[in-house]
Amino acid sequence: MTSPTLVGVSLKMYFGHRQSLDWCARVAELAHTHPGVASGAVELFVIPGYLSVPGAVEVFEGSRVLVGAQDLASADTGAFTGEVSGVELAEIGVAVVEVGHAERRRLFGETDEIVAQKTAAALRNGIAPVLCIGETVKSEPADAAAECLRQLASALNGAADGRVIVAYEPVWAIGAAEPAPADYIRAVCAILRESVGSLTGRDGSAVIYGGSAGPGLLTELGSDVDGLFLGRFAHDTAALGRVLDEAALVAATHETEAAR
Repeated sequence: MTSPTLVGVSLKMYFGHRQSLDWCARVAELAHTHPGVASGAVELFVIPGYLSVPGAVEVFEGSRVLVGAQDLASADTGAFTGEVSGVELAEIGVAVVEVGHAERRRLFGETDEIVAQKTAAALRNGIAPVLCIGETVKSEPADAAAECLRQLASALNGAADGRVIVAYEPVWAIGAAEPAPADYIRAVCAILRESVGSLTGRDGSAVIYGGSAGPGLLTELGSDVDGLFLGRFAHDTAALGRVLDEAALVAATHETEAAR
């Protein structure tokens, strides 16, 4: 069987607590009835705000949907006021965690060193990091891929074995009206997938694209990506459903191709 097509959603800080849980309840209903998610052909993960994570874990209990957190501390315990550790996140059932998002770098000064520490913290606690990498300025795909591979190597340096979800998010495309051109994304992600696939101790790892992603893009990207990382588009659960439909079709196509 081929690997599932991944679809992830981060709510950032757009929703309040009750709104987040209401959204999660609608997504849980969608996941239970969607054949692609129910069969495992499509893997869905959702990342609400911190306060809503425990409630989201309860809402999605019994489903295949993974719940994530938007950040974690580099340390597991200690005098770190306001931080949330990987130990706590793993204890309540968090399966994935965003690390290294461009907003964390730009707004909170997170460096490559901090990203590496947080990646290590996630993996040593059995949580798959959704490792956000990407170039700040549009360039040639080979140059963009080289910068992404540098960020990836830095983040994984010294980290424990475990699954890594690499989220390719060119910084210049985040929040833009349109995603990066499909041929550009494919060229960069093809290089990233080859590199990630060669890593040892990283079974189940994947490369997904984020940055103004929406319907139709996954089909355009074909087999050069493993899925999409969605933002505000997925606030509408009907729109999310359309992407899940597309992901299921892509997964079926990959399954057919693999059987030939």
